[in-house]
Amino acid sequence: MTAYWLSIVGVLALCLLSILLAVYSGFSKGWAGALSGPVLPLDDDNLLYRIDRVHMNAVEALPPFVVPTVLATLAGVRPVTLATLVWVYVAIRLIHVAVYLRGGNAPKGGSVRTILYVSGALVTVILIAVTALAAIPRVSTLAA
Repeated sequence: MTAYWLSIVGVLALCLLSILLAVYSGFSKGWAGALSGPVLPLDDDNLLYRIDRVHMNAVEALPPFVVPTVLATLAGVRPVTLATLVWVYVAIRLIHVAVYLRGGNAPKGGSVRTILYVSGALVTVILIAVTALAAIPRVSTLAA
């Protein structure tokens, strides 16, 4: 498992990001006197909404990426390949958080947010494909 240390650190960074965003969301709601739960109005001009939404995006994106990452280590995906995919994904998520929290036109369904979302989804699909290919038994292994 030590060969996968970079990937493990990357996954832990994603988990930590989710926790930090949860704390930030809760603290921001408390500071504003808002109740826990959905933030109203549901508007990208509302900072509390953006904080809550970026936290939920991080939580929603975590399992579809982490599960294939763990399976990739079990399937024997090359550590460098896996670490590259993990850290590209971490970078995309961090940029997404910064863009969304910054406000302005970018988080309003703009092309930057869409590009980041599609890029993260594409990295996840590539990870799933690489993991699936690594998990398929080789013909030479089946003959043995």
